[in-house]
Amino acid sequence: MMRCWLLRIAAVLLLAVTFAPAPVHAHEAAVAVLTVKEVRPARFIAKWELAPTFDPRLIRLNFPSQCLWAFPELECRDPGLVGPLGIENLSSNMSAVMLHVQPMQGETQTYTLTAANPRVTLTGAGALSFDGWMELGRTYLNLGIDHILLGIDHLLFVLGLIWIVRGGWRLVKTITAFTVGHSLSLAAAAFGVIGVPEKPLNAVIALSIVFVGVEIARLRRGQEGITVRYPWAVALGFGLVHGIGFAGALVSLGIQRSLLPAALLSFNIGVEIGQLGFVLLVLALLWAHRTLTAELPRWGAALPAYAIGVPAMFWFIGRMVKLLTT
Repeated sequence: MMRCWLLRIAAVLLLAVTFAPAPVHAHEAAVAVLTVKEVRPARFIAKWELAPTFDPRLIRLNFPSQCLWAFPELECRDPGLVGPLGIENLSSNMSAVMLHVQPMQGETQTYTLTAANPRVTLTGAGALSFDGWMELGRTYLNLGIDHILLGIDHLLFVLGLIWIVRGGWRLVKTITAFTVGHSLSLAAAAFGVIGVPEKPLNAVIALSIVFVGVEIARLRRGQEGITVRYPWAVALGFGLVHGIGFAGALVSLGIQRSLLPAALLSFNIGVEIGQLGFVLLVLALLWAHRTLTAELPRWGAALPAYAIGVPAMFWFIGRMVKLLTT
């Protein structure tokens, strides 16, 4: 009896979390871009490109000590705009702040600041140092982890795959196929080889989760859908779609092309770390459920299909409405 009540409470909590109001674009990263353009030697004019949830008055940028920052102007003494740059009070609804430094001569320099990596080293027009490459790697690794763990729609899709396949080598092959799919399309989209309009893509991502939810419901009725028979193929196909969605977060940062391979590699590793952590957590919960020999009540058997499919359909409808009305 106690286990039954505990399962009911857990089910109610799951429903509360699942159906809580959430942004329609659940996988998008909120990123603000600050472009600092040199108009005279060591004198810059700054311009913000803001995410909807970002208020620049809430944060504080600490430029190198030889620089005087009074938005929108930045003026530096010798040796110029080089040295440590820090950010404070980066709010929880922001993934990152990108800084583009456009010198009068030479290439634009790009830096990324996050809550996990709030300090970078401005290198001027010179080549990126070893420490600079390490900072770049850590920054985009953390961005990848944040993006997958905060991407409710991506996690629901993975959860659906786990629920259908359950475990063993079939699950390993299925998750590997999803990884291969989104890694390939992430790289292709980041380098501009392929391109898909954002709004239709978001709708298809939501529809992929609805598809998995329907497959779970069919499995409960004893019907084997294509995901049950060929889970790796479904994971690979929809992985290609989700990867383009991942690329949207990376490309939106506007990182310079020469740094894109390293940023892409670090970002993808971060996505895989976050995804692997989520898979292991779900498998641990399934193992605990089997070990405790807990049984869901009859009405709870359909809970996974609805918990995955209903919010996904909500996202799909919302994204289609936005696509058709703009």
